Amino acid sequence: MDASRRSKRVKEIAHNLGFNACGISVASKLEEEEKHLETWLKKGYQGKMHWMENHFEKRLDPRKLVPGSKSVISLIFNYFPKTNLSNHPLKVAKYAYNEDYHFVLKRKLKEMVKLMAAEFGDIEGRVFVDSAPVMERAWAAKAGLGWIGKHSLLLNRQQGSFFFIAEIISDLELEEDGPTTDHCGTCTACIDACPTDAIVNNKVVDSNKCISYLTIELKDEIPSSFKNDMEGWIFGCDICQDVCPWNKFSSPQALDEFQPSEDFIGMHKNEWEDLTEEVFKDIFKKSAVKRAGYLKFKKSIQFCKEDGDN
Repeated sequence: MDASRRSKRVKEIAHNLGFNACGISVASKLEEEEKHLETWLKKGYQGKMHWMENHFEKRLDPRKLVPGSKSVISLIFNYFPKTNLSNHPLKVAKYAYNEDYHFVLKRKLKEMVKLMAAEFGDIEGRVFVDSAPVMERAWAAKAGLGWIGKHSLLLNRQQGSFFFIAEIISDLELEEDGPTTDHCGTCTACIDACPTDAIVNNKVVDSNKCISYLTIELKDEIPSSFKNDMEGWIFGCDICQDVCPWNKFSSPQALDEFQPSEDFIGMHKNEWEDLTEEVFKDIFKKSAVKRAGYLKFKKSIQFCKEDGDN
């Protein structure tokens, strides 16, 4: 079986497992991204996410991360929920409504590698879901799954941006797909809507100002300078995605693991404020919200409550 036929079969396997799209790139160094990453780090836009400074070469070249690799298989999986809770006074990013995507997608990726091995024989394939120094957006764009929008997220003409990105880096030789074109045009909706001015340039986000960073990754207190700017977000933020015109094409997907639980839907503002650690662990036992931890989550709720009281 030649590379073209293998690639077609890989995409069929991905589709059968529920992935919305699959694209392929040759495993090589991301030359163009090297300069952008170096500049971004030098400006300190990573905030206190010091791990972003580690494994610089591996982050840019999958062959250094997975020796012997020949192909990067990029996949996207829609998570747009049937129930949208963005109008809630205290808001959680849509991707964290229910089960942690790392576990859900890794199960699917491991099954995909197993099916590929059954199809093509003995292959090496390592799976990644936002869990290693892999520039997933760059690889997905390189594989034609979309383009990098002004908010620095991947955009797809058919699906918008509410999807997870995953990769399989493999020693399987496949036929590469080319990149698509940029379709943001003169639109600046995401830049204009960001209440903290985190989008400092086209495709450049200063994490120090990003609500997602402030409510998840930043372990210190949220700086008081962001009072009146949080707009009720207590874990993550969807503002730049919600205002993007391309997300009018976002449609709910059926996977139960990403739908909000009844307990989560039933929480009202006062209940969030009175949230105990026991209830937190029960509601978010499988959720990515656990990354923030109970104390951080409570502090974000209190910060937003004070924000709303002003």
